[in-house]
Amino acid sequence: MGAGSRTFEPPRRRRPEAALSIRRHEILEIARREGRVLVEDLAGRLGVSVQTIRRDLGELADDGRLERVHGGAILPSSVRNIGYEQRRALNGEAKAAIAALCARAIPEEASLFLSIGTSTEAVARALLAHRNLLVVTNNLNVANILTANPSCEIVLTGGSLRRSDGGLVGEMTLQAIERFKVDLAVIGCSALDEDGDILDYDPQEVGVSRRIVRLARRSFLVADHTKLQRSAPVRIASLRDLAGVFTDLPFPEALTRLCRDSSTALEVAWPEGAPASVEDSALA
Repeated sequence: MGAGSRTFEPPRRRRPEAALSIRRHEILEIARREGRVLVEDLAGRLGVSVQTIRRDLGELADDGRLERVHGGAILPSSVRNIGYEQRRALNGEAKAAIAALCARAIPEEASLFLSIGTSTEAVARALLAHRNLLVVTNNLNVANILTANPSCEIVLTGGSLRRSDGGLVGEMTLQAIERFKVDLAVIGCSALDEDGDILDYDPQEVGVSRRIVRLARRSFLVADHTKLQRSAPVRIASLRDLAGVFTDLPFPEALTRLCRDSSTALEVAWPEGAPASVEDSALA
């Protein structure tokens, strides 16, 4: 073999499930159930050292079963979203804090559209004390939540029911949306790219979100920090297209600068759950 030659190394194959330790099986089950895992939390739950957990996560990432992020790991990016129940259980406190901050920016006697997603459902809960709202939605869960607000008129768009999460999608949904020009649209997403693109998985759902961003006078995004750690294949819009974005932790500098340059208000609810500087909010 010549001096410049290199030996061929075949691509590493994913080990079969049976080859994984019981502990790593349990780590995967927690990740599938909760959407992400944290090193310190796993060490406590499984009774092992943080070094052992880091080694487990490294091996699972090498096998393509998890994707490492700061402090832990998440399910690997793919063309399919994690299940609705998993998403609803993921970062519940952060979503509630984000929703409370967003609700402070929504005036009473407003018309708004709330899209599909567990984050927008949290916004619906935060609006239960608002008076004289008109809410148009393609989310059955949002409609059911808002029935507890007697001062809220609810309009369901109709469309094909997505049983997995109560979403309504399709041509009938788009036609219904065209009848409205609301004051505000509040959308969620599955991923937020480093260049500011807002991403999701289902082209039909994305079509609805695009339409409401175009038709609303102002649009808000509600998205917790884990959306920065994921990817999805279909583009909704850019942060540049929005009036405001509500999240739980500060953005990286590049995205913060993009929001500032685009006059997109960036509102952060701190992890403790208390909204940050609501009085000074650019959207209040």
